[in-house]
Amino acid sequence: MNLQSLTIKEELDKIKERITPPEPITLDQVRQVLDLTIKKDDGNKIITFLAMLAAYTDNAQFNISFNAPSSSGKSFIPLEISNLFPQEDVMKLAGASPTSFLHESGVYKKETNERFIDLSRKIIIFLDMPHATLLTKLRSLLSHDEKETRHKITDKTEKGGTRTKTAVIRGFPSVIFCSANAKMDQQEMTRFLLLSPEINQEKILAGIHQSSRKESDKKKYYKELNENPLRKALIERIVLIKAAGVDEIIIEDEKAVQQRFLAHIQNPQPRNQRDIKRIYSIIKSVALLNVWHRKREGTTLYASNEDIETGFEIWDKISLFQELEISPYLYEFYSQIILPLWNRDQIDEFGDPVPEEKKIGVTRQDMLKQYAHVYGGNLGMFRLRYDYLPNIESAGLIFQEPDSNDRRQLLTYPTIAARRLEKTEEINSAYEPGVNVTNNENEIKAEDVPF
Repeated sequence: MNLQSLTIKEELDKIKERITPPEPITLDQVRQVLDLTIKKDDGNKIITFLAMLAAYTDNAQFNISFNAPSSSGKSFIPLEISNLFPQEDVMKLAGASPTSFLHESGVYKKETNERFIDLSRKIIIFLDMPHATLLTKLRSLLSHDEKETRHKITDKTEKGGTRTKTAVIRGFPSVIFCSANAKMDQQEMTRFLLLSPEINQEKILAGIHQSSRKESDKKKYYKELNENPLRKALIERIVLIKAAGVDEIIIEDEKAVQQRFLAHIQNPQPRNQRDIKRIYSIIKSVALLNVWHRKREGTTLYASNEDIETGFEIWDKISLFQELEISPYLYEFYSQIILPLWNRDQIDEFGDPVPEEKKIGVTRQDMLKQYAHVYGGNLGMFRLRYDYLPNIESAGLIFQEPDSNDRRQLLTYPTIAARRLEKTEEINSAYEPGVNVTNNENEIKAEDVPF
């Protein structure tokens, strides 16, 4: 028996000493704990929490990509949630070249010229990474193709030459990638759930209030935070879930999951094969949250129908962005900036309305003006041209054509499919980055801690 197995056994023995297991909890109760440090962004923080919790399984982990402009909170959410988890399980990387991760992580064995990197039950957070080239080295790992992958890397010798050694990566971690760069290879997109933090005045004002309270007296702020009984109970629960030693989570009603998933798909795409895996992972993570109140056989846990329902409630709110392969903040730009400009009335020289088929496309200058009006900031022509519009066009929401009166200028038009989507998907007419689990009527108090 190895050291890790001994540690798990010791933790299991401690659990057995408890008089009663923790009470069942809901995601809304988890949300209330996360609210203590993360304002708004209810859906994003719940999904991020579940992704980290999924690390404590053998193969149900899933990956998240937070993609949004600078200072929008894309790194803040995973960092704050990771503080609830045992820190020995969390790897935070503020920067890493495509090869440094393989060179510097793990343990090197000189006799075999191999570097072993064990990422089982780990949480890896890549913070504000400038590009996604590192992810190309980890594609097999992110896809869960093999539990052990081998990578050939080179080192410089003392004489200035190079020598080859092998990096062996074992296990599947939960990976969260944060980047302000909107450009990501499609192969990486299919390996991540695409999320973006909310960007609105209500959230900004709540964040200002939170920061002011924290900066005015940090010692008092952290004392109150660390003594909060709800937060303490959730931290303890996570430790106990880790110690429970669950490897496999089985969903017995496979047909119900498949039928409900297929009901959402109009035109099956290759990435749908990975999407259904993510739904299963979300459901399994929901089940893991209440491990003591689910059917269990040894290290195998069985998800309930309630877990399936909760998993799809989460998926329903983010599925559109995954199907379009676009970050939510870019979809918001399309729905809040481009569409309103396109839908505004145009009149001809006689003052009559111009029919849709003869409408003039949206200019980039108009987009920048509308952005400043809606968000009160300056987007910049460079970012619009090279980050925003190419990605929105790749998602099939728009096409660009030269202006017949000025060939140097490109005009933007919503595609027919996108306009049809606008009419049929009313739920997405307003930006919803995640599941809304807020229920103020059932807000629990610290003295009524149920878990």
